[in-house]
Formats: sequence, C-alpha cells, structure tokens
Amino acid sequence: MKGVILALCSVLLVSCAQLVLRAAMLHFPPLAELLSPQIWQHLQPLMLLCLGLGAYALSMLCWMLALRHLPLNRLYPLLSLSYVLVWLAAISLPVFNEPFRWSSFAGVVLIVFGLLCVSLPRKR
Repeated sequence: MKGVILALCSVLLVSCAQLVLRAAMLHFPPLAELLSPQIWQHLQPLMLLCLGLGAYALSMLCWMLALRHLPLNRLYPLLSLSYVLVWLAAISLPVFNEPFRWSSFAGVVLIVFGLLCVSLPRKR
C-alpha cells in the first residue's frame, strides 16, 4: 500500500510539474533577456520554472521510494495517469487555452482502458 501511495504522489507531482512548466513557458522571455540586467523583470516565470523543476525532483524521489516497495510491473502503469491528469487540466484551466479535441479524448480513453487491462488482477 505504501508503494502505491508513493507512486500516486509521484504521478500528482509530475502532473503538477508539467502544468507549472507550461505556465512558466507561456510567459518566459527570450534567452537574451535572461542574460541581461533586466532579468529581475521576469521573476514570475523564473520562479514557476524553479517550482516545476522542484516538483519533478520530488516526483522522482517519490518514484524511487515507491520502487523499493513494489515491482516495476505493478507501478509503471500508474505513470500513464499523469497523461490523463495533464490533459484534463490543460483543457479545463483557462490559463492554458487548450482546445478540446475528440481525437485527444479517444487517446485518453485508450490510455485508461490500457491501464485497466494491465492493472486488473487476472483469474488463474
């Protein structure tokens, strides 16, 4: 149970990291401005970038700890949940302005179906 909780924390953190990094990149200045004295005008995207990278690091730590408790073949399918969570957030949150597409919806349904196929217990 501890391994599953750690893996789910990893999935949530990596999903948040993706969203925060996307938000940072939406407002990120050109590289030349980052190397100039005007860097202080761009603190918000830089802070978001650091926050996203930190969330990735915490996600990796949770994932490594989860691997101590459960085999990879049980944990790895859980990572696909991050694709679903990021897609749902991207189309739901106005900051991202991502359009809904039926083809993307079909892909998410296939991911969930695949996750169920791999994760459900098999009868012997």
